[in-house]
Amino acid sequence: MANTFKVVTKAGVTTLDDIYTVAGSTTTVVLGLVLGNTTSSQVTATVTLSSDTANRAGNNDEANQDVEIVTDAPIPQGSSLSVLDGKVVMETTDILKVSASGATDVILSIMEQT
Repeated sequence: MANTFKVVTKAGVTTLDDIYTVAGSTTTVVLGLVLGNTTSSQVTATVTLSSDTANRAGNNDEANQDVEIVTDAPIPQGSSLSVLDGKVVMETTDILKVSASGATDVILSIMEQT
């Protein structure tokens, strides 16, 4: 397995936007996620992990569902928010999405395992 560190950036996110989708035959570890408010007033942001992974063995054979990592989190004017305290594992086809009430920059640090 090869481990590749990457950064994914997206400027000016407002409406729900797909920031990153895990490629086929890949597992991704989210190492960090920072949201930066580029407006002159407070904004709120929501981060969603969209996952439909299923077909697990044993008692854990239930399909994943979309979940919000943070919902309507306030980000003061000119500030940033570090969203994660720990790491998040994403599997093939999982999508990390961000929406915000005003222009918000996104910095996503990941490690892809292929």
